[in-house]
Amino acid sequence: MSGSSSVSLQARLRAAAPRLGPFAGRVHHRPRVGSTNDVAAELAGRGAPHGTVVVAEEQTAGRGRHGNRWSSPPGAGLYLSVLLRTDSPPVLTLVAGVAVAEALAQAAGLDAVLEWPNDVVAEAVGRLPGLREGPHRDGREGRRRRKVAGILAEASTVGHRVDRVVLGIGINLRDGEWPPQVASRAGSVEGLTGRRVDPAALLVEVLAALAARCAELEAGRVGALLRRWEALAPSSRGASVEWSEGPVRRRGVTEGVDEQGALIVRVEGRRERLSGGEVRHVG
Repeated sequence: MSGSSSVSLQARLRAAAPRLGPFAGRVHHRPRVGSTNDVAAELAGRGAPHGTVVVAEEQTAGRGRHGNRWSSPPGAGLYLSVLLRTDSPPVLTLVAGVAVAEALAQAAGLDAVLEWPNDVVAEAVGRLPGLREGPHRDGREGRRRRKVAGILAEASTVGHRVDRVVLGIGINLRDGEWPPQVASRAGSVEGLTGRRVDPAALLVEVLAALAARCAELEAGRVGALLRRWEALAPSSRGASVEWSEGPVRRRGVTEGVDEQGALIVRVEGRRERLSGGEVRHVG
């Protein structure tokens, strides 16, 4: 989105302003940054308002949850961070996941689904170029789910109150040289659909969907938002998952999420609540 592309981005944003709510007129474009989350946090520290957005063509130090690196080569993805001055951080990651899935359907025709807490995935078919053959978790050969987007929420507090949340969103638009530890699970929108995606058009749809969903959150419709998330997250009920508690590896079956966005799992006849950590789907 450099040069004429940046002009096109600004034109699209102006045309879509009525749909963008608090994000209208507050998008900062950068060709190259370390991390869009860091830039948004710096702007927040200087008094930037609710709805400030930072979008970059490349991140040299993009990151995901638990300090994992998010591969962000130039021209291969959509990398943005949104500043939200809100006190509703527990469910923001889920709300953002809904918005990203809706935007991908609208702008790219990709039927993405969600996996707790922050993964946006889509089914890949092994015969597509660059995809390895392998079983999908339902046993069908040659199909597997690939992660196309991730979300990172970083909250800042004043005393015991959340002052702001920086919500980072990374979407893989095109296949690239992903780090070895994620290459078998990563995918891209264009790699899965075979269609070119206009990053400016996708950015508009992400911000429009996020504005609509955040308005619902501010109106107190948390229950409706969580039902929408569960509808987009088939593995949130009845799926076997594993997670670690210290050196112990545990397994349970998912039973949805609670009003704080925690994953509920049934373990040996009792229900437990997972509010963080890495969860692996095992079948």
